Amino acid sequence: MITTLTPGLPVRSSARHWPGIAATALTATVAGMPGFTVAALAPAIEADLHISRSTVGLAMSLFYAATALGSPVAKRVAARLPVPTVLAAPALVAAAVMMMASRVNGAGTLTAILLVGGLSNALVQPVAGRLIAARVPEHRRSLAAGMIGAALGAGALVPGLLVALVLPAHGWRNALLVAGIAALVPAALAPLARTPEGPQPARPKEAGVAGDQRRTVGRVLWLWALAAALSATGNNAVATYFVELGTHSGLGTTVTGNLLSLSALFAIAVRIVAGALTDRAPHRNSAVIVMMMLTGGLGLALIAIGTPTMFVLGAILAFSAGWGWTGLLLATTLRLVPGRSEEAGHTVQVGVYAGATIAPFTFGALSSAFGFPATALVAAVAAVAAAAAMNGGAMLLRRVG
Repeated sequence: MITTLTPGLPVRSSARHWPGIAATALTATVAGMPGFTVAALAPAIEADLHISRSTVGLAMSLFYAATALGSPVAKRVAARLPVPTVLAAPALVAAAVMMMASRVNGAGTLTAILLVGGLSNALVQPVAGRLIAARVPEHRRSLAAGMIGAALGAGALVPGLLVALVLPAHGWRNALLVAGIAALVPAALAPLARTPEGPQPARPKEAGVAGDQRRTVGRVLWLWALAAALSATGNNAVATYFVELGTHSGLGTTVTGNLLSLSALFAIAVRIVAGALTDRAPHRNSAVIVMMMLTGGLGLALIAIGTPTMFVLGAILAFSAGWGWTGLLLATTLRLVPGRSEEAGHTVQVGVYAGATIAPFTFGALSSAFGFPATALVAAVAAVAAAAAMNGGAMLLRRVG
């Protein structure tokens, strides 16, 4: 059972909060799209610019590294500036990044542009935590977090459509340009995410809380960030090399692009449905997350088999369940550290993007050396380890609860 230090944050305005949550989800989608789009278009980019798979993987790893490393600063920015301002910034930067990436002629320029996009992406999760804490009632927070977490699935949906519909006829440069134009839409919707004016809700007073409990909460946050990192490592690797994995399993490029979009739709649906259902019993969130991570590991193991049928089934499991836990983890950490909403978003973000940092370059290097099947099995093992870390944190909480 989740133990909190104090009662949850007071909701200062619960009316009409869903438009703001939708605007935040769209912003989260486009802020992460530079990494997903370059990943989906990687084979065409590599061939046109004459660069290796590992080089493109390193560029994408640095995008995610910038998000993880920029998260501490982003947490402070998100706590001080108006929510609409913080949301508009990453959407505008993502649009500029993808438009500029469509004109690059070398790996160095591409890497530098992605670094900027990664830094702006760091703003999203902390400000999302702040918005949920300020605007969403307690009994709807898992659903709200699930909608924002669905951005990871939606972030892969658009690149999949680009691979299937734009890339064959118009090339990767025009595909990136279309993605950049689409990223401008959430910036116009950012005003929908206004939070109440006035001072921020007070942080809980921790002076009277037992030191052992504070230390336990700190260890739990660390374990859950580790779980997020391990699970994201495997699933992000599959997302990064999805097209290449699909073609290696015997599927055509267009079919694989359509499957990427379909898998992303499953991922979106699972996050939203899981959020709505777990709001009825939020104390079970951690157990649901563990099961999702294990199911994602099973999907990765099926992908390792390397046949078209197993790839399709494994991809759906890895995307839907394997990534379905992100919103639930945000909602769970919000309940664990009430009054520190930016800290909750920061914890989830650091874990997810630390894993995403490791994934592209490592998976690219290992798959070049040992092949895709063996590397997919390594990713499956990481997912199992993630479930163990998540369960370990939940067990610590039960001991002090």
